[in-house]
Amino acid sequence: MTSHPALARTESLGYQVNHLARLLERRLRDRIAASGVVPGQFAQLLALYEADGLTQAELCARVQVEQPTMANTLARMERDGLITREPDPGDKRRSRVRLTPRAREIEPELVAAAREVNAEAVHGLPAGEVAAFMASLAAVIANLDPTRPGPIRPSTEAIEPSR
Repeated sequence: MTSHPALARTESLGYQVNHLARLLERRLRDRIAASGVVPGQFAQLLALYEADGLTQAELCARVQVEQPTMANTLARMERDGLITREPDPGDKRRSRVRLTPRAREIEPELVAAAREVNAEAVHGLPAGEVAAFMASLAAVIANLDPTRPGPIRPSTEAIEPSR
């Protein structure tokens, strides 16, 4: 049996990004709790703030969530008065997800909370480092995105911000 060296958590991109995501989610949860929105609904709301009236399939594609998970999330959002579903005029077999007036009313509060959490996360980092970090994250995501035909750069090349 061959023994492989252990992968330190601090050297694992997956571990570090997942840890960061959990910390960001916890902070966001604390900031938006009073609004009645939970972090699991946040991506859907942001997508609908960008383009209200998407279908469930379009929402799934935009936020990279599987159909069953999206169906459960949308049911909760509908129950909580954040969305309604209306028949699609072009295809009665599907529905369009629309924001309610309540969801529109809390948009500024939710956006402000997200901006505060993001600012807290990068506090003390120079703007150039934040921009490079965001560019690197976008490149890593693109490399792993199943909707893309292939990696955006060779896997042996270090991820560096575009110049």
